[in-house]
Amino acid sequence: MRILLVFALLALAAGLAQSQQYPTKPVRIIAPFAPGGGTDFIARLIAQKLTERLGQQVIVENKPGAGGNLGAEFAVKSAPDGYTLLLVAGSYTVNPSLYKLSFDPVNDITPIVQLSQGPFVVAVHPSVPANNLKELIELARRQPDKLSYASAGSGSITHLASELFLDMAKIKIVHIPYKGTGPALNDTIAGSTQLIFGSVSTTLQFIKSGRLRGLAVTTPRRISALPDLPTVAEAGVPGYEVVLWHGLVAPKGVPRLIVDRLNREANEVLKAKDMGDLLATDGVAPAGGTPEQFRAVIKADIGRWRGVVKQANIKLD
Repeated sequence: MRILLVFALLALAAGLAQSQQYPTKPVRIIAPFAPGGGTDFIARLIAQKLTERLGQQVIVENKPGAGGNLGAEFAVKSAPDGYTLLLVAGSYTVNPSLYKLSFDPVNDITPIVQLSQGPFVVAVHPSVPANNLKELIELARRQPDKLSYASAGSGSITHLASELFLDMAKIKIVHIPYKGTGPALNDTIAGSTQLIFGSVSTTLQFIKSGRLRGLAVTTPRRISALPDLPTVAEAGVPGYEVVLWHGLVAPKGVPRLIVDRLNREANEVLKAKDMGDLLATDGVAPAGGTPEQFRAVIKADIGRWRGVVKQANIKLD
């Protein structure tokens, strides 16, 4: 018994020493989507900044597939040593309601930090006779199922955010799913569909040029890029709020010393003005905070989207 205790203490001491020396080799961030998208952009940006602060190379490895589940499963089932991290987006909290996962999306991870936060912009084609969100809601109530909205696909977070809005506003608008954000946005600009919940980075230029009419943003507060647009809650649907976000997580069991180091360095990165400016190019702002706060965001969003999927009877394509 005494020998076993000695071995346990030695193992604990070795683990503590390794945690204090972390990192001693390159760290990889798994981006569970293809290169070129918003998740990949955030992953490469934070990897570059963490490389500068950690003194070791932080590399991004793209593992797309199954709506982000392929890369998530790979990362979650990796060794809990802090050398494999996962860049998650809000869609991570949608997937448990649509897929049969091989891991628990809350209990099998170690949250590190929320990196970004931003809104959807509720935008319509200029031909829609609604100059604000209240007028759109009134129009949809007078003419149920006459208007249509575009999404990035059935089960996408754009789909769920739109359905949550329709449910809370008590209106009916026809859903037209596309295979990705690009085609959905293009058809709304062309007038084939009338409404879209789009990111700031994809819709801003078209709102400023008049090819789309912005009506509201989905965050709790207005945003500097579109200061004249009210929030959805201000504009007629009290309580509505959808925040787009990205964050870093790791497998369950990563030592707290490593978690604290990564959280501390990431928060310092997010405080820098140049990081805020770079994130603004993707239409989002820095977030930050503790691992516990990020876990609470993940749990809350999983619960909310589960309710939307059930209420709207949403199925994958």
